[in-house]
Amino acid sequence: EVQLVESGGGLVQSGGSLRLSCAASGFTFSNYAMSWVRQAPGKGLERVSVISSGSGGTGYADSVKGRFTISRDNAKNTLYLQMNSLKAEDTAVYYCARVTIGTAYDYWGQGTQVTVSS
Repeated sequence: EVQLVESGGGLVQSGGSLRLSCAASGFTFSNYAMSWVRQAPGKGLERVSVISSGSGGTGYADSVKGRFTISRDNAKNTLYLQMNSLKAEDTAVYYCARVTIGTAYDYWGQGTQVTVSS
């Protein structure tokens, strides 16, 4: 059974940092690209970042470029998102998701809440 479990969310002041983790199990983690997707209150889903299976390629939404860093440890089956210089508009539920064909996702975690106070 594929499982993705996020952790590391919380309440932080504007300008602060958080590191999200996503523990993966039930599949060969190193074979898949992975992504962080967020949903702010009352808004749709936004892809924050994506990383290739071998960590050779990464991509970021313009809204987080230069502030967030995605990484993965294939030996630990874990995906990370380092978030620096957080802003109030980063407040959202953050999900990790497994990338399937193209930019589609086939499995999601339960999400972790990030709240940035201004």
